[in-house]
Parts: sequence; C-alpha cells; structure tokens
Amino acid sequence: MKRILIIFLVLWNVSCIPALYERDKEDLKLPEQFENWESSEKAQKLQTEIWNQFFNEPQLISLIDTAIENNQELAVLEQEISIANNEVFSRQGEYLPKLSLQADGGSEQKERFSTPNANSPTLFAHGGLVMSWEIDIWKKLRNATKSAYLLYLASIEGKRYVVTNLVAEISDTYFELKSLDNQLTLIENYIEVLSKVKEMVVLQREAGRTTSLAVKRFEAEVSKNLARKYDIVQRIAITENRLNFLLGRFPERITRKSDDFLDITLPEIQKSVPVDLLENRPDIKQASLVLESRKLDIEVARARFYPSLKIDGNIGYEAFNSKHFKGTPVSLAYGLGGGIIAPLINRKAIEANYATANNLQIQAIYNYEVSLLKAFTEVTNQIVKIKNLTQKYDAKNKQVQNLRESVEISNILFKAGRIDYIDVLFSQRDFLEAQVEALELKYNLLEANVGLYKALGGGWRGQKEMDAERKNGSF
Repeated sequence: MKRILIIFLVLWNVSCIPALYERDKEDLKLPEQFENWESSEKAQKLQTEIWNQFFNEPQLISLIDTAIENNQELAVLEQEISIANNEVFSRQGEYLPKLSLQADGGSEQKERFSTPNANSPTLFAHGGLVMSWEIDIWKKLRNATKSAYLLYLASIEGKRYVVTNLVAEISDTYFELKSLDNQLTLIENYIEVLSKVKEMVVLQREAGRTTSLAVKRFEAEVSKNLARKYDIVQRIAITENRLNFLLGRFPERITRKSDDFLDITLPEIQKSVPVDLLENRPDIKQASLVLESRKLDIEVARARFYPSLKIDGNIGYEAFNSKHFKGTPVSLAYGLGGGIIAPLINRKAIEANYATANNLQIQAIYNYEVSLLKAFTEVTNQIVKIKNLTQKYDAKNKQVQNLRESVEISNILFKAGRIDYIDVLFSQRDFLEAQVEALELKYNLLEANVGLYKALGGGWRGQKEMDAERKNGSF
C-alpha cells in the first residue's frame, strides 16, 4: 500500500509539471572562416602568445604587471570568485547528513485536578545527537551544487575577460602617450623652424624684398602652434592620469622612451578559424558555463515537484529526574524515522521558480549567442581595419617623404629669392600636418593589432591567478 502511495504521488506531481517554453529559432553557429585575412609565414599562433611575449616593450610589460597586481576592479573580481567558491561548498553541504548536538532540560508543574499526582513537579533532562538527512533521490541537491560550480568557473572566466580588456587598454593608452610625446616634439620643432624663417623674412623686409604682411603671417603661425602645443600637453597629462588609474594608483609621471615610437612593431598573428574563439575568448567561455548552469537549474526546479525523502534520527540520554540521568542503558534514548513530503496543492511558488529557471536559461542562450556575434564581429572589424590602415600608413609615409624634400627645396628657393614666403609657409605647414597624421596612423595601426589580439582572446594568459580552493568538479 505504501509503495502504491509513493508511485501515485510521483505520477501526480510529474503530470502537473508545466510545459517549458522553447525557442523556434535554430542555434547560432559560427562561420567556417574569417574573410579577407591573410597571414605570412612569420605569423605566430595565438595559443603560444602570452601578453608578456606579444609586447616587446619592457616598460609596457612592467606597467601591465603593476596593473594586474594593483587594479581594484580585478581585486573585486577575485572576491567574487571566492564568493562563488564558498557557494559551491555551501551547496555541497546540503546533500550531506546533518549532525548536531542537542541538550535541554526543564520542569513542568500542572494544576491539582488536571492530572494524577499533579502536586509534584515533573523534571526532565535530555542530551544527545540529532541527525537529519534528505536523500537526494532526484539529484536535486547534486545538480544545484554542479550549477554553483559552473558559476564559479564562469566567475574565473569573467576575471580573465577583464584582464584581457585591461591589458589591451593599458597598451593602447601607453602607445597613445608615446604618440602624443612625438606630436609635441614635432610641434616644438616646427615652432623653432618658423621662428628661424621669420628672422629671415624680417631681414628681407628690411632689405625691401618683402612686406610686414609676411612677418605677421609667420608670427600668427607661431602663435597658433603654441596654442596647439598646450593642447597636446593637456592631452598628455590626461592620458597619463588615465594610465595611472588603470594601474590602480594616484597620478604620477610615467617613465617612458618615446623617440622609438615609429619603430615599434607587434608580432603578426597567424590566421585562425572562428571555432578557435570558443577556446580562447573568456567571455564566450563564461557565457557557455552560465548556460550550462542554467540548464541544471531547470533540473533542480523540476525536482521540487517530486516527493522528497528525509531520514531523521537521534540518540542520547533522557530522564524525568536528574538523579536517574546515569547513562547507558537505563537512560539511553534513541529514535529513527523517515518521511516523504510531496507538494499537492498551492504549488504556485514551485511553478514560478520553474518558469523563472526556464526564462533564465533562454536568457543565457541569447547571451551566449550575443557573445559569439560580438567576438566574430570584433575580429572581422580588426582584420579589415589592419588591412586598410597598413595601406594608408604606407601612402602617408610616401607623402611625408615627398613633403620633406619639398621643404628642403622651398628653403633653397626662398633664400635665392625665387619664391614667395607663402610657399615656404605652406610647405612647412603641410609637412607638419603629414607628420602628425603619420603618427596618428601609426598609433591607430598599433591599436588595431592590439584589438585583433584582444578580439581573438589574447591577453589573459600569463597572469598570476589566485589559488582556488576547489580544483575539480567531482560531486
């Protein structure tokens, strides 16, 4: 009869489980390859490249080391990892037997006509061990523990993704700082050249070969570039402060060598396939782990519809008077029992939790697809960006070389009196603008290479990670 009752309860609860909503669209799949990506024989595989090998700048490597050690956002994420790890142990303890020590005592006095011998107080004392254990017959507790463990792993991937972004942002800011230093040097040199040419124009005016208009034009050009100089100085200060913030410290001078900026090169990354993103991108791995956790949460929510089996037991000493509390076996008391609890009516809370678990799973699916789309789009954008910037940078360098020669020619012709001052001014101005644009293109090209490195999942390898207490997922 009891067996029939148990079977009836199980069938009743299973039949009343609401149907889950399922998406109509098919799962999103990555394309087989990236378009317009060509790599040379010198290109290196991303898997073998950790950030302190990808960047060959000792000062930049030192800054990244400092940031990983001091950055407050990473410190917060480490605490999130510890919290997730603690949650795993908490969930794991749920499906183990609970054993506690209990001791109590007291006195009971009843009125005269309430019971025989009511005039005498009744004393009692009890002490012993109490045990309770919910048998995990539906794997509800184990699945909850596995879900927590997957979220713990996801928190680790979340930190790695932040490290990837941090490494890329520090390198971009560092290269921007060096680019601004070179722009400042160009402006200062340009002002110096203009001042010398202005002196020549003054001499020509005194000799009657030109007018005061030429002098004023050169003075105006000097003033304009002095204002431009201070604008760059301000940008350098702001960029330094932003870099110090990423390093987790207050503003201070960033030690750097900037005269080699145009010679900086980054390793070429060997062409890979989109499926490699699943292994290398921490944000994709994080979204995948969260999705697996949400699937287990549905199983946990479904198991709440089923009957739960619980075993209770106790053993200890009990007596109605302390003088009889002598020990085994005269005062020994023990008990063992079990029970089945199954929800029958008013199950709205369980149904709501089940629906919420399903909604969270669907949400996790969309988040996973977004991470795939985002990763593939980022890689594709950086590939196109690098290709176009490389061609643009080569063309700009040719322009700089031609303008350098034109400046030399214009100076010779001006001294010989064969051209007007305005030709000299325009030649110098065009040469400056081309050099500044070349510096900006060089920075953009470095930024694009770092962006490709980050988009492919580079930047988190090589960091010193905190030692996690949980090493595996065996439950």
